[in-house]
Amino acid sequence: GGDRYLEVWNLVFDQYRRGEGSGSDYPLLGELDQTAIDTGAGLERIAFLLQGKNNMYETDEVWPVIARTQELTGRTYGANEEDDVRMRVIADHVRSAMMLINDGVRPGNDGRGYVLRRLMRRAIRSVRLLGVDAAVLGDLVETSKNAMKESYPDLEENFGQIHQVAVEEEAAFRRTLATGEQIFAAAVDSATNAPHAGKVIIPGSAAFTLHDTYGFPIDLTLEMAAEKGVAVDEKGFRALMTEQRERARADAQAKKTGHVDAHVYHEILDAQGGPTSFLGYFEKAAEARVVAILENGVPVPAVSAPSDADVILDKTPFYAEMGGQLADHGTISVAGGGMFDVVDVQAPVKGLHVHRGSLTEGTIAVGDIVHAQIDTLRRHRIAQAHTATHMIHKVLHEFIGEQATQAGSEDAPSRLRFDFRHGSQIPVDVMTQIEARANERLQDNLEVTWAEYPIEEAKKLGAQMLFGEKYGDIVRVVSIDDAWSREFCAGTHVANTGEIGMITVLGESSIGSGVRRIDALVGESAYAQGARERALVSQLTAMMGVRPEELPERIDTMLGKLKAAEKQIAALRQKDIVGQVDTVISQGVHLGDRTLYRAHLGVVESADDLRVLATEIRGRLAPSDDFVIIITGVSNGRPLIVVAASEAARTAGLKAGALVSRAAKILGGGGGGKPDLAQGGGSDVTKLDEALAVLEAELRG
Repeated sequence: GGDRYLEVWNLVFDQYRRGEGSGSDYPLLGELDQTAIDTGAGLERIAFLLQGKNNMYETDEVWPVIARTQELTGRTYGANEEDDVRMRVIADHVRSAMMLINDGVRPGNDGRGYVLRRLMRRAIRSVRLLGVDAAVLGDLVETSKNAMKESYPDLEENFGQIHQVAVEEEAAFRRTLATGEQIFAAAVDSATNAPHAGKVIIPGSAAFTLHDTYGFPIDLTLEMAAEKGVAVDEKGFRALMTEQRERARADAQAKKTGHVDAHVYHEILDAQGGPTSFLGYFEKAAEARVVAILENGVPVPAVSAPSDADVILDKTPFYAEMGGQLADHGTISVAGGGMFDVVDVQAPVKGLHVHRGSLTEGTIAVGDIVHAQIDTLRRHRIAQAHTATHMIHKVLHEFIGEQATQAGSEDAPSRLRFDFRHGSQIPVDVMTQIEARANERLQDNLEVTWAEYPIEEAKKLGAQMLFGEKYGDIVRVVSIDDAWSREFCAGTHVANTGEIGMITVLGESSIGSGVRRIDALVGESAYAQGARERALVSQLTAMMGVRPEELPERIDTMLGKLKAAEKQIAALRQKDIVGQVDTVISQGVHLGDRTLYRAHLGVVESADDLRVLATEIRGRLAPSDDFVIIITGVSNGRPLIVVAASEAARTAGLKAGALVSRAAKILGGGGGGKPDLAQGGGSDVTKLDEALAVLEAELRG
């Protein structure tokens, strides 16, 4: 629905920009309403905003945003049609974005999140096009809230979160614009210099680079190109996007299929007369029959040790990797001594479990009756992590809101990774509270249960589902303490939260725009981490001679002293460097009318030391004198060079950047800079004398 909504929204938007239609008779408004409802985000409000065309902007709930925009931009509404359109866009989009955020939608790259992101970004760009480069979205959202809070009292209650989301999205987009606009300008220049069939067209590859490398969305590229009167090869861009998606899907599928043609698996599924029967919710071991064996992707009747192969059974206790939960490991043993070690289980086609591993003893053949046994300790540790993932998801909702929905996860033995949608870093003290709350609920030893429901009934129960995930008519719902946490989930879990033992959060970080990640340890790994941390604290307290609670203050004091000492050392080093100025000047070498001042500082901290000496020497000399300064040094075993050229030398055709580039090439590195001052370096210290000799010969000229 989201894609169609955006398509219809753009068509309607273009209609009212052109002044076509009036009031509620826009040809596509009905479809806009329906697609808005279909997206489930309350977006029908936007359709309402379009009704009444320009008169709606004079209402008490809309005009204040335009009035505030006039104050911020210095432009007057009604004086210029193009400015008027931008102000109406701002009023529309700020109001709509605010309502969507209030409904729990967060900026993202798909579905409802992308609709919101696009609205906000268009409003931000409209403000920039009106001549304001400062961040103003938070101001405009507050103006809109004040105008609408009588009709929507919850806006006041939720405004802290609304304002935070708006400000963070604007900050992120401004960073994107800062980089992307330069690349876009270069792409326009390149297209202008190489027109295609008389038309200036930005290639699809350039648009793709803007999107993929610099986070510049295609809709923004199209909009900016239209403003410049330049076309974009959108078809080429879409082709590259499709190619990228297919490549990603192929990589994911390759993990599942092991590069085996899918039709092979479908034939096996058809031959066995139905899906593999999964017994793993109740059984850790089972007798089963071998229905197929693949060796190097080809069906074979049997394999003998040693051999890597894929084994398909008619029923299995092994969990296939899915939903973020890693696969079970274990063994498949054959009467007579055959032993197959299972190191991975995948479901390359729905309903078929493929056991991957190595036959280490004997022979295994199609039709054999085997004993399938999972690694129960591994399963238990994964189950601990999976249940802990559900708990962290629920506790996140308690602390930062229902909008912190799952965006991905990985449940491994005694370790978990949980990705969720949230626009900003969670403060350290809040993460500490989240960890404490999860462990508190864990210690309550809550019962973990599961049941299957028709999907609509599961939704009515309030079970959380992954956005964009496909579910069947009957779904499995895992509950913790009955209604405390309910999620659609096909994975395995512990029976009670007390079995997890402990949850230790290692950290929280950003993995993309609007998506955060929590890494945590559970069970034995959490206890081991705690033991390591206690040992480290004990070691530090003994070294510092303080109690554990005094460590932060003592370390902070020591860091302060260290920084002060580093500043003193830097000042002394700079004083020592500056003290060499007179000596270097007195040893200047005359090369005809030009003077060369050179010095080798030996081992230095960085190229900064070389620049300090070069600029100090240059400051003591007359700009009208024809001179060049060459300072060299060594840092971390690598040669460094800084060159400065006077105004007179530059007038004569010398450029510091060109000299540095030549020297750096000899040194096995690179460098450059401005004509008056440049620096470079390399990897071969033994080439310093050779590089200096080349530069001196050139200066003698």
